[in-house]
Amino acid sequence: MKHTFGFSPALLAGLTLLSVSAGLQAQTPAPVHNVVQLSASAQQEAPQDWLTVVLTHRAQAADAATVQRQLKTATDNALRHIRPRVKEGELEVSSGGFTVQPRHNREGQIIGWQGSTELLVQGRDVARIAATAGDTPGMAVSQMSFSLSRQARQALEEGIRSEAIARFKATAQQVAKDFGFSGYTLREVAVSEGGQEYAVRPRMMVAADAGVAMASAPVPAEPGKTLVQVTVSGSVQLQ
Repeated sequence: MKHTFGFSPALLAGLTLLSVSAGLQAQTPAPVHNVVQLSASAQQEAPQDWLTVVLTHRAQAADAATVQRQLKTATDNALRHIRPRVKEGELEVSSGGFTVQPRHNREGQIIGWQGSTELLVQGRDVARIAATAGDTPGMAVSQMSFSLSRQARQALEEGIRSEAIARFKATAQQVAKDFGFSGYTLREVAVSEGGQEYAVRPRMMVAADAGVAMASAPVPAEPGKTLVQVTVSGSVQLQ
């Protein structure tokens, strides 16, 4: 004799909900206790070893083509003067901004055209760059700034990073001890690197009118210092 068993729709729905509820409870992570947020930093002062000088030439004429031609001529002449002195890392040259735009009168009518071209001269040889900035024909210094070179920053950050990590670990161990725990495990961590430049640095803004050549004299330049800092932050679980 065969026996047939049946379940009502309400009972099936109840069993389904019970199964889903049990599955959700199984997936819910256990609460985390004894987690502490920490942060530690290390820093070091370094002399700025990278000089960047912006050389500018400005021109104006009745038409845009003439302005563009004048700017190109000035750039080519300046590059011919600078390129023999180029040495990677010590003195480098590259193109900067190049603009040509109309000049308007009070009525908004175009009465002429003007433009400017820039060259960036930069590197670690401060004396050579200062001399080049001062005697490049047809160009004037519009801006000058010191910074820390990429190589110097990377070399400095390696040691500072290790020191910041060591301080973070020592702080975590001390906090665990102060709370009566024997140690800790690292949950998450972030390392941020940065720096602050300070000290008085030359910042020159000189009129670079068309046809006016710079005097053949080195530009005064005295580097400042940069404070390089590495911060390690994250959370640990006391154990």
